Amino acid sequence: MILDVISLKSFPLFNLLYSMTHLIRILLVKALLAHALWAGNFSTIQMKPFGNDQDGREATLYTLKNENGMTAEITNYGGIVTRLFAPDRNGHFEDIVLGYNTIDEYLEATPYFGALIGRVGNRIADGKFSLNGEDYSLVTNNAPGGIPCHLHGGTRGFDKVLWDAKAYIENNESKLKLKYTSVDGEEGYPGTLEVTVTYTLTNANELKIEYHAVTDKATPVNLTNHSYFNLRGEGNGDILDHIVTLNADNMTPVDAGLIPTGEITPVAGTPFDFTQPTAIGDRVDADDEQIAYGGGYDHNWVLNKRGQGMTLAATVYEPESGRYMEVLTEEPGVQFYVGNFLDGTNVGKKGIAYQKRTGFCLETQHYPDSINQPNFPSIVLEPGEVYETTTIYKFTAR
Repeated sequence: MILDVISLKSFPLFNLLYSMTHLIRILLVKALLAHALWAGNFSTIQMKPFGNDQDGREATLYTLKNENGMTAEITNYGGIVTRLFAPDRNGHFEDIVLGYNTIDEYLEATPYFGALIGRVGNRIADGKFSLNGEDYSLVTNNAPGGIPCHLHGGTRGFDKVLWDAKAYIENNESKLKLKYTSVDGEEGYPGTLEVTVTYTLTNANELKIEYHAVTDKATPVNLTNHSYFNLRGEGNGDILDHIVTLNADNMTPVDAGLIPTGEITPVAGTPFDFTQPTAIGDRVDADDEQIAYGGGYDHNWVLNKRGQGMTLAATVYEPESGRYMEVLTEEPGVQFYVGNFLDGTNVGKKGIAYQKRTGFCLETQHYPDSINQPNFPSIVLEPGEVYETTTIYKFTAR
């Protein structure tokens, strides 16, 4: 007699075995899913408390992971990228950005490690500008060469505020959307500015940063991210062997206060020519007036752009690890800074002091002091307009 499954289910022993088999199937699926997650086949997001800001409000640390195992840790305090783990040529992951372990350290003292910068990144001469017939005075919180200027949005720029945050997965990519309202008059700027910044850790091993802003009154806007990179790994020595290429035939020279003179000059024949792959240490201390002003590289390069789309702004290769970084942006310029002012007073995540030139920045941007330079691309955002720009940091290994 042939027994089908339905008739066999009438026997208690078979019923028990069938139930056990069903349970085993469930456990097997769960195990396979857990293995897939552990192996990095799915993007994930985790979150945990990160301490309190200067107003006593609780900040959160978000851990974004892509399907390849690459990880970014970002807090909604200042939009700071606190950690970024990228693989070397052997698949070994290392944290490649400078920063701290706790929010208290960021509150105490930081040279803008990993932070979102605004309302206007970089410097404004003497902290003053005029717009639509009105004069504005901003705090002067920086004085290179003993010459005061306004830097990176002021005393409490976007790097020192708590952003509203939403973390989510979209198309199997981890995203963190940050929102902040900068009210009219904040840090001396006109207009209420509604800002949204979205970080995406893509499955192409990219940290993608999308900026969006609208205003109710004309105001200058120049947003960027101030991550310090060391592709050998944070705390693992200097960055002088990193080989840099900048897609820029020109730069904006500065005066002794690191304010652009308004000129745009060719880099050919100068220590600023990175049109071919060049180690940072090759000419960083060259006998050059511009080098002397910045204490090394701390200048804006004018990117070779064609149209309004994405441009490959820079590449950086670290020979020991094989890590290779590409910087793509819609911005017209990039500030290349090589940690000239790091002096060992900032102690990083490994308990190692960050000495001079142990990290470099590639801050995509409009040119410094553009609000006072009529021949530079405008940074004025008008009511009814939308500020939108994207920058991507992409990581591979060779």
